[in-house]
Formats: sequence, C-alpha cells, structure tokens
Amino acid sequence: MFRMMIMHETHLKSVDLNLLTALHALLRHRHVTRAATEVGLSQPAMSRALMRLRHLFGDEILVRGPGGLSLTPRAESLLSPLNQLMADIRILLVKDDFNPATVRRTVTVVGTDSHAVTLIPPVLARLRREAPGVDLVFKGFTPDVARKVQRGEVDMVFSVANQPLPVGAASQHLRRDCLALVMRRGHPLSQSPLTLADYGRVEHVLVSILDDGASEVDALLAAAGIERRIALTTPHFMGALAAISGTDLVMTLSRSVAERYRQTFDLVLRDPPFGDRAYDQTLVWSATRGADPLMDWIRQLMREEAEALEAEDLRARASEVGAPGAPGVRS
Repeated sequence: MFRMMIMHETHLKSVDLNLLTALHALLRHRHVTRAATEVGLSQPAMSRALMRLRHLFGDEILVRGPGGLSLTPRAESLLSPLNQLMADIRILLVKDDFNPATVRRTVTVVGTDSHAVTLIPPVLARLRREAPGVDLVFKGFTPDVARKVQRGEVDMVFSVANQPLPVGAASQHLRRDCLALVMRRGHPLSQSPLTLADYGRVEHVLVSILDDGASEVDALLAAAGIERRIALTTPHFMGALAAISGTDLVMTLSRSVAERYRQTFDLVLRDPPFGDRAYDQTLVWSATRGADPLMDWIRQLMREEAEALEAEDLRARASEVGAPGAPGVRS
C-alpha cells in the first residue's frame, strides 16, 4: 500500500497541471482551434497539448466522426469532475475582494427571444457599466440543453419553476409572471365576455421552443373536453406577436412580454378563461458553477433586474384598475 501511494504521488508530480486547462477547453468545445483561442494558445500548441493528454490518459479524448470531433466515453466521464475541479481552483485563486470590473470572461446563457427582449437588455446595460470585460453569448434552446449544462458548455438557462431540474443542477427564483391572452385590436373576442369554450373555438398561435408542440394549456383544455386549433407554430415570440396583429389568431404568453409590445403591434390583452395563470421564472445552472464568484455575481444581477421588471409590471397592472373597458381588458 505504501509503495503504491509513493508511485501515485511521483506520477502526479510528473504531470503538467497546465494541461488541465487545455483539457477543460477541449472537452467543452470539442474543437481544437476554439479551445486554443479560449486558453490563449496557438492551434499547433493546442494540438500538441491534445497529444500529451492522449498519452497521459491512454485515451484518444477526441475522435473524428461525421459531424466533427466528439468525446470518447472516457472523456465524457472526465467532464463533470473537471468542471468541479476548475471551479474549485478558480475559488482558490480569486481574492476575497472580488471585483467584477477587473474580470475578463465570456458567459453563455440560454433562453428564448422573449428573454432577449425583456431581461437581457437591462442585464447587458449593467454588465457594460459594472463588468465591461464580461462578454455575453445568448443562445436558443436545443434538445440537449440539459447535457450542455452538465458539461459546463452553458453557464445559465432561463426556465420556469414547474420544469424538472437536470441532474446536478441548481436553480434560483427570478420573478413572478402570469399569462395573458393576446389578440389584435378589434378582434371579435376583444370586448365580449370570454369563456373556455370561446377559447377553444378561436384559432391560436403556439410558440414551441423545442419543436415538440408540447403545451400545458392543451392538457388543461383536454381535461375540460376542449380541443383548440393551432393555426401557426413558431419558435419565436416576436414573430408570433406580429402574426396575430394582422389576423384573428390569438396567443397565450407572458403578460410581461405582451405588455411591452402591446402598442408596437396594436394588441389587446385579456385574462385567459382558466384557473391559475401565474408562474415563476427561474434561472438554472450546473451545481459545479455554484461557487464561482463571477457566476454568483451575475445571477444576483439578473435577479435584481428581473425583480425590477416585475415591479414595473405590477405598476402597469395597477394602472388598469378603473380604466375604461371590460374587466380583464388592456386596450
């Protein structure tokens, strides 16, 4: 046993620990040139680092396939512990007086275009003022987003509280929002009392983020024996709002988003004719990023800006009280 411990210690001392940074970049990017750019190496230097890593682990690490480079099973098993290790190392190196103004990093966030037009603008304005060296990459959802969170390819994902968390993920409440039924001004349902049967008869626009057509609203309607027609399915909220502005189609979406574009598209907002319309927006990230001071700071920044948007929405709803028109109508 003692001899084995000495051999292991000697082997560790012979390892260039700088290779861990290269390995982390290679595992996340699966691309030699992009990994080299991230860690500040030339492409040939990163290729040499990959050769050394292959020798160290006795594994190819990256193999070429039809769609480019992919990870070997051994490399896949390294990614999660390496994410945690790099986060721990970062904590060791960061001083207690963390200053976001001195950080140079790229942060990747996944969300929809509704997040891009509501929360991202004030967050980006704060970053430019308080952390000008932090660049933001905003990406759309893909079916493998949970795996990307686990691998550390994505720093944060916008979600809602009723969505199950991926394995090894953590979440934070951002704000409270509610659903609104949106239609063009002058729509036949814009002023009359609205029933669930009316909701089922009118033609709808559905925003399908992952192209799966899934909707909790349809499950609710099915329970009531009602089926609606989806005349347009799109992954884009802004495109959906533009579509309903010139047709008799309607759409159910975040009231916060709808309110901001009510005047742009000349829309009417109504309360949908079903039960609880409120929901909680959340932010999800890998637990391995939980102790990263920059990520912690940005998550707090996002929560502050989300709460500011929520307060703004509450003021807008309060202004509807006593406004002319039928109850539940924002014209």
